[in-house]
Amino acid sequence: MALIKKQHLPAKVCATCMRPFTWRKKWQACWDNVKYCSERCRRQRYNKAT
Repeated sequence: MALIKKQHLPAKVCATCMRPFTWRKKWQACWDNVKYCSERCRRQRYNKAT
C-alpha cells in the first residue's frame, strides 16, 4: 500500500458551516454520502430545517 500525503486527500465543504474538511478513514466506505464535517454540524443542520 502506497502512503498518501495529507495534502493529497480528497476534501469537501461542510453543508452547515461552509468550512472545508478532508477525508477520514472512518468515512472510507461512505465518503460519497458525507455532507457534514462533524456530528455537531449534522445536528445543527437538522435543527435549522425544522
